[in-house]
Amino acid sequence: MIVHRIHGVPILGLVMDSLEPDDKKTTNGDSAQEALPPPPPVIPPDVVLLHAEPEQPPEPVKKKVVRVPIARRGLGNKGQKIPLLTNHFKVMVSNVDGHFFHYCVTVTYEDGRPVDGKGIGRRVIDRVQETYDTELSGKYFAYDGEKSLFTVGPLPRNKLEFTVVLEDVQSNRNNRNSSPDGRGSPNESDRKRLRRPYQSKTFQVEISFASKIPMQAIANALRGQESENSQEALRVLDIILRQHAAKQGCLLVRQSFFHNNPRNFADVGGGVLGCRGFHSSFRTSQGGLSLNIDVSTTMIIQPGPVVDFLIANQNVRDPYSLDWSKAKRTLKNLRIKTNPSNTEYKITGLSEKPCKEQMFTLKQRNVKDVDGDSTIEVTVYDYFVNHRGIELRYSGDLPCINVGKPKRPTYFPVELCSLVSLQRYTKALSTLQRSSLVEKSRQKPNERMKVLSEALRSSDYDSEPMLQSCGISISTSFTQVEGRVLPVPRLKVGNGEDFFPRNGRWNFNNKKLVQPMKIGKWAVVNFSARCDIQGLVRDLIKCGELKGILIDPPFDVFQENPQSRRAPPVVRVEKMFEEIQSKLPGAPQFLLCLLPERKNSDLYGPWKRKNLAEFGIVTQCIAPTRVNDQYLTNVLLKINAKLGGLNSVLAVEHSPSIPMVSKAPTIIVGMDVSHGSPGQSDVPSIAAVVSSRQWPLISKYRASVRTQSPKVEMIDSLFKRVSETEDEGIFRELLLDFYTSSGKRKPDQIIIFRDGVSESQFNQVLNIELDQIIEACKFLDDKWSPKLVVIVAQKNHHTKFFQPGSPDNVPPGTIIDNKVCHPRNNDFYLCAHAGMIGTTRPTHYHVLLDDIGFSTDDLQELVHSLSYVYQRSTTAISVVAPICYAHLAATQIGQFMKFEDMSETSSSHGGLTSVGAVPVPQLPRLQENVCNSMFFC
Repeated sequence: MIVHRIHGVPILGLVMDSLEPDDKKTTNGDSAQEALPPPPPVIPPDVVLLHAEPEQPPEPVKKKVVRVPIARRGLGNKGQKIPLLTNHFKVMVSNVDGHFFHYCVTVTYEDGRPVDGKGIGRRVIDRVQETYDTELSGKYFAYDGEKSLFTVGPLPRNKLEFTVVLEDVQSNRNNRNSSPDGRGSPNESDRKRLRRPYQSKTFQVEISFASKIPMQAIANALRGQESENSQEALRVLDIILRQHAAKQGCLLVRQSFFHNNPRNFADVGGGVLGCRGFHSSFRTSQGGLSLNIDVSTTMIIQPGPVVDFLIANQNVRDPYSLDWSKAKRTLKNLRIKTNPSNTEYKITGLSEKPCKEQMFTLKQRNVKDVDGDSTIEVTVYDYFVNHRGIELRYSGDLPCINVGKPKRPTYFPVELCSLVSLQRYTKALSTLQRSSLVEKSRQKPNERMKVLSEALRSSDYDSEPMLQSCGISISTSFTQVEGRVLPVPRLKVGNGEDFFPRNGRWNFNNKKLVQPMKIGKWAVVNFSARCDIQGLVRDLIKCGELKGILIDPPFDVFQENPQSRRAPPVVRVEKMFEEIQSKLPGAPQFLLCLLPERKNSDLYGPWKRKNLAEFGIVTQCIAPTRVNDQYLTNVLLKINAKLGGLNSVLAVEHSPSIPMVSKAPTIIVGMDVSHGSPGQSDVPSIAAVVSSRQWPLISKYRASVRTQSPKVEMIDSLFKRVSETEDEGIFRELLLDFYTSSGKRKPDQIIIFRDGVSESQFNQVLNIELDQIIEACKFLDDKWSPKLVVIVAQKNHHTKFFQPGSPDNVPPGTIIDNKVCHPRNNDFYLCAHAGMIGTTRPTHYHVLLDDIGFSTDDLQELVHSLSYVYQRSTTAISVVAPICYAHLAATQIGQFMKFEDMSETSSSHGGLTSVGAVPVPQLPRLQENVCNSMFFC
């Protein structure tokens, strides 16, 4: 068949195009006549129009339904009502008829090069505002420091261009008054080059209209009608707060800001300080718009002399003991001020030689030779001591700090350099630093309220001109909300005994475990010399007997050979296993392992891997310091759960009478992804999914763990089809285990708890992860459609609750689903645990989907109950047990990978970065006899 073309275009295409309205023509105010579509071309009678059907798939493709979070179905009623205060402050908005105008900002140097320094953008835009106030009709800006600028109402024109000059460009947030003359550099031969960057610079600024955002969108969001516009409008308000903080010289970290006030600094060791500041963000809620203010902490480098920081960072006695190759990595890109000129620079490296030996070319003034200026070679030390008359006490034998380019260095003796304040420390903290930070940043509820009230008062938002032009005023009093304290669930222990926990806690004094295991064939492995093993074993057997666990004497105690202690961890574990294999008659039921360090023992990962992945042996690691009944009970709770026992169960789970869950086979799932430490971009992320087994129980779980690409939050291996009949995904594994452990029943209901996702990722959970789960079910049985519930748990938020007039935290079981919750979506806050130290952080639960049709009270009660089934402890925990277990499983199996040579699979192996997906090393699979156990407990 011949297709006729007009000017080389298929006629069909022309006809279709001609029927689309051409909007573009009306925008210039041209006549309506011109805006009409052109008439269709006259088609010759011999032309047959081609239809598009043959190109389409034979049957129409079903349009994919995009799931969105469900709306709230009503408020809960169960529980004792309790008045509370929260750190949300009511915001009044009077100007809802106006518009925010969004402009794109481009800042370039005179020669057209783009400006990439973060701090400069704000100063350039401030200067534009000062210099061209009239041309800008006196408008105030909300500038995000990068590419976006917002105004209330339009600027005079859609595109504006300005030229501004800034002096002392290098100096930054903390250095408004430093001397710009560039003196203090030994590289005097380069005076002209030096003077240029630190003196005045000219910038070209282009501001062009991008879009406008109706302020009405904020009012719509408060009615639960969220749109792209309402998110943008709230973003503008947050940018105004950030800008307000930037003008006060604060360090900005997302929506938190930190003042340069030593009163807010807490030394956590290693040259690192915890810096206390404030988080503030605007939130839409059932009660209207509110400003959420909370205490926030970030880590900063200890300001002051560079040498003092390095000595603390490397934990050495004096500058001469420093490891300078390590120091070079630590110091790179940090900002310093130099004495005596007080000029600010960025560190680019260190000199190759010590200060007394490092030479450079000095241009001598007023001394001419045949070729012009005379130059001499001098050492950095000689220059500062003899030419500048500056006394150097100790840095002659130490490397110099380089602030120049690699090929054109500019050196300073280290003792003339001080680190500027408020520079973020982004590496992972050590265990000691972390515990020191927790201890130093704790605040009792009433102390926190006082600090927050003071923060709001000193922020002085009422004077912020942009907020004034939006007609925004912020209340200074904490919002009052009504909470409810849910009834404590009844627990069941051994001998049919029931009891109610008190204040979220209980103990096993004079009680037996509900399902204790017998421990027959076991042994002790000792990697730690300092322990009375005979006494420990005797006490463990005795304590077990009281709890109903019958423990036979161990087969043997394997002591590590002292010669092995200096060997790498993997080798130490190998040698120990060789000895165990040579002496044990067959595999033990259980190994108790004594480690030398309490936290972060480098033997832990290789030991767990050897036991779980290679031999399928259940193992419990301990590092006993103070051994008492409480300690031994906690160890036994973990061992019993790992071996398949149960310590306590909910009475409603035993009867079974959990609303909706006990009526139909129901699997409860917890999902989490753990990522490498900050700065480790090539460490794979680890996805862990735990699932309940032996329905109608909701206290027994198993875990499935996979690696995935670094820093990827969505789990990509829930369904993994490898052939027509094979699925290697996580979910198939969990569903088959549920089926075999629950009397050959398929789950009719799947309740998913997801941790670690932000509100912007809810739609991905609902449409990407959930699709994989549905596919995994269909792959097992095409006609099977279980009902689904999806609940996201968030701990990383800034809402806190307080009891008015009381120094105590809110009681365990406190739930809030009104006033500060989402205007439309189904969310609530729950403090299930007893906050013993600091201020309780509630867990924010978002119910994204509920096919089962739970009543509000039943669903809230299920979530509350799942905080009481955690087998490792005798307290209610702050987030549901399946999520805690997923976190534990990811962390424990992550240790498997820690001590492997990653180079084979690293993204930059051989100096090449692979384009697209980085190859991710696979985790070893656990042995059959432990993969269904609670090995993570």
